[in-house]
Amino acid sequence: MVEFATPSENQAEVILIGCGCPLRGMGWYHAVQMLGNECPSAKLCHVVEPWFLGGGADGPGGPEFAEFQKKSEEEHGVQFHKSVADLPPVAEGVKRLALISGRTVDNPRLLTEAIAAGCSVVYLEKPGAPTVAELEAMKKEAADANVAICMGYNKNVCKYVRKAREFAASTPGSHVTFVSNNTYEPTAASLGECFERNAEGMLKNMAIHELALLASFYDVSVDNIESVEADKDFSSMQTLAGPSGKEWTDFDKIKFTIKTKTGKEVSVQADRCGGDTSYAMVSDADGIELFRHSMPDEEDKANVSVLEVKYPGAMPYFFSQDPDYITVKERVAKLCATGEEAKEIATIDIAIAALSVAEYLTPVLREKLGSENAGSSKVEGVVATDPAKVASQ
Repeated sequence: MVEFATPSENQAEVILIGCGCPLRGMGWYHAVQMLGNECPSAKLCHVVEPWFLGGGADGPGGPEFAEFQKKSEEEHGVQFHKSVADLPPVAEGVKRLALISGRTVDNPRLLTEAIAAGCSVVYLEKPGAPTVAELEAMKKEAADANVAICMGYNKNVCKYVRKAREFAASTPGSHVTFVSNNTYEPTAASLGECFERNAEGMLKNMAIHELALLASFYDVSVDNIESVEADKDFSSMQTLAGPSGKEWTDFDKIKFTIKTKTGKEVSVQADRCGGDTSYAMVSDADGIELFRHSMPDEEDKANVSVLEVKYPGAMPYFFSQDPDYITVKERVAKLCATGEEAKEIATIDIAIAALSVAEYLTPVLREKLGSENAGSSKVEGVVATDPAKVASQ
């Protein structure tokens, strides 16, 4: 067994909180990227995994996790812990980074524990917390402790987003649409399971990345929304039973355009059953498509093929977004280790804005269906009213 992992002078000591099951958990994929030295400023030293080091050890995924733990300990000197409280104190001169990749509902507590464990920077997976109020409390707690929070909104650094924004900036009068697709089967069973597992709803889950883009680059906030127009021909909302038998109402696909009071306009389209390609499209004033860049593109697909062989059976979206995960982690780790600005990385203010917009949009869009039309495949266009009134509904 090698010596315990320790960071070099220009590396952050990374504490991964929430690894999850190998091949399935986002935390696991963060781990293997760092163990592969793909993020030079990040040294994975500790993994905190309450479930597989506790009640889940003998359940599904338990043996696979144990194998990953053994290999990580023996080959990389990573230490594994059941709780954040079990971490050793921060060594003198070391900059400690917490990468929190657990359940969203646990994040407020895990942030408190990470701060107590001496972390100076915290990387939070989206959406950060279940509610805006919790995110705002977390922001204050971190600020009071002089701890920086960076969000894992990797689409902020995606190539397809950057290229579309650059094209639009050079094309007066153009309009950008961000399109997010997923690969659920268009069946009641598949979507019902999706609705139940992602009970916070599409806008707080699948489309939250796009809302973070709107908050980051288009000045979209609840206070700055002038109007919301939904594409009634595209959009669909259904009420379906999940595996538990309980019924859930959510959008299986939605498309809407936001106009801001400061004169910007941008569209989002999300489809649970739209396939495995997401993209950004730029159109002219008449809606004619001028430019499109997809994720994955041809360069990405070559990398995906390599990763499919390296990690057979892993979640497909890990591979298509692999370079972006690396970019976000490296910039956050460098911020922790050296103080260098984490450019284009979403802050907790962006997370608050995105989640606020999600909470605002959901009732606005659902209101046009009404209970008697629940399960309808159409969502009619709406115009935003006073955001404060809608947010309080």
